[in-house]
Amino acid sequence: MSLRGILYLLPQLALCAAVLTACGNSSEGELRAFIETERATQRPVPKPLPAPKPFEAVTYDQEEMRDPFNRLLFAKSLLVLARNAKPTLATPELARTKEPLEEFALETMTLVGVLSKPDRTIALVRVDGKLHQVRAGNYLGQNFGKITKVEETQITLREIVQDDIGDWVARRTTLKLQEKSK
Repeated sequence: MSLRGILYLLPQLALCAAVLTACGNSSEGELRAFIETERATQRPVPKPLPAPKPFEAVTYDQEEMRDPFNRLLFAKSLLVLARNAKPTLATPELARTKEPLEEFALETMTLVGVLSKPDRTIALVRVDGKLHQVRAGNYLGQNFGKITKVEETQITLREIVQDDIGDWVARRTTLKLQEKSK
């Protein structure tokens, strides 16, 4: 670059430097002052801690109480609890052997076709890049989803899930036929 080009650019560079210097420090200083005043006016209010509960010592009388380390008594108490427990909706589902398609989430499955024969209807489900044949009575998904009906455009399932309070409830879910867009 020639001396003439440098002399031409020198006033423009000086103007840019002046503008950048003027913008930088003044607004940052005002902003820092504003933040400091806001911090000084707003203090967090700590919640008082609850008073500690007094410790109550309990003496263990070996003759009057049972031995907490006796395995036989512990096993008997577990049997009593198991006998008194109410059977739930999921009890038979937990006891049976799982089918291969129960390893996958229902959201990862796509219904790609349905084959109808006079005596039965078979659905084709794609999971993990492979096609599987399923029919009514088979299980799909991770929520004990039992196929109740296979139709031309969808599969209807009965799933068993836990609600907010931990009870097992049945819900109806469908897996719809996925058509490829052209």
